[in-house]
Amino acid sequence: MEIRLKRAYDTAARSDGPRVLVDRIWPRGVAREEADIAYWLKGLSPSTELRKWFGHDPEKWQAFRERYLRELTAEDAREDLGKLKKLLEEHNRITLVFAAKDTKHNNAVALRDFILDDRL
Repeated sequence: MEIRLKRAYDTAARSDGPRVLVDRIWPRGVAREEADIAYWLKGLSPSTELRKWFGHDPEKWQAFRERYLRELTAEDAREDLGKLKKLLEEHNRITLVFAAKDTKHNNAVALRDFILDDRL
């Protein structure tokens, strides 16, 4: 199983496998037809309150990860986690798509770690 991460503004590649948008809001300036998003799993995105609190501040990264992972284990995320688990079982590779400029401190990174830590 391979989980790639890619910004929504980067060009989709055939090698991406199914592309899964994991943001609550559609990326600004990205046409839906050109994004090549197979699934939009809003339930896997951080809550609006958490996203605004974090503000992509690297100093808040560790606290953001902890809070976000708690949200992922809550009832609200269960359905979309099930869909993601099924995708991972059906495909050798998927790509988690996100809009954040910071490629090291964002919810897709934390979600990939959550999956790879076998918490799915």
